Amino acid sequence: MIITKNIKMADVIHLNYHTLSVLNRFNIYLGFGDKTIEEVCNDKNVDINFFLEIVNTFVDKEYFPKKQLQTFSVSLITDYLKKTHQFYHEVKVPEIESLINEMIETCYTQKENIVLLKKFFNEYKQELLNHTQREEEVVYPYTLSIEKAYNQEKIDSSVVDLMKNYSINIFKTEHDDIEEKLYDLKNILIKYLPQPKNVQLCNKLIHELFILEQDLNDHSVIEDKVLVPKIRAMEKHITKKLSK
Repeated sequence: MIITKNIKMADVIHLNYHTLSVLNRFNIYLGFGDKTIEEVCNDKNVDINFFLEIVNTFVDKEYFPKKQLQTFSVSLITDYLKKTHQFYHEVKVPEIESLINEMIETCYTQKENIVLLKKFFNEYKQELLNHTQREEEVVYPYTLSIEKAYNQEKIDSSVVDLMKNYSINIFKTEHDDIEEKLYDLKNILIKYLPQPKNVQLCNKLIHELFILEQDLNDHSVIEDKVLVPKIRAMEKHITKKLSK
């Protein structure tokens, strides 16, 4: 099912409750009554076409309009990606940490193993922070500068210097595989952690790790399939303009 602007926003959540976190990234929160997607987006000053593409991509894993997503501005794309980072650090990571701490407090017989699990997750959390910080401090500012230069008649010399020291291909090669490290963490729980006393708590933790892993994968796809080729094309255009 393709989600359209005339569908009620509440029905989007009924279709897939995981879209709640996506709505929040557009500053859309519960309490919108029977308003349609179009009405809510207009109220919140949200680009409705971008919202629909992102939500449909999130709901249906077979739906990925790469070319359509590339038509949106870099600032719109990076703002969404930054909001996704915020969701990881302010919501999802603290939720997972809370579950691990609860396991340490309640699963007395496996405390040593769960403490090791917490250590592993803390190391992963730091890697995730380093990953997102680099994107926000280096990659996204670079992409915004490239977009600005692309839209200008005359290329500023500062952009020339910027492109000499960095390119989107560098980002592509150094892009950490954060999802793979999270997969390793899940495997510790699934394969090697002895059965804890509170089975449901352990299951809930695994569930949250799966949600985070899938969200990170969706995030990477937007960067690799939308942002990178869009910036690469802009870089080529700028280089061609400079050579004239």
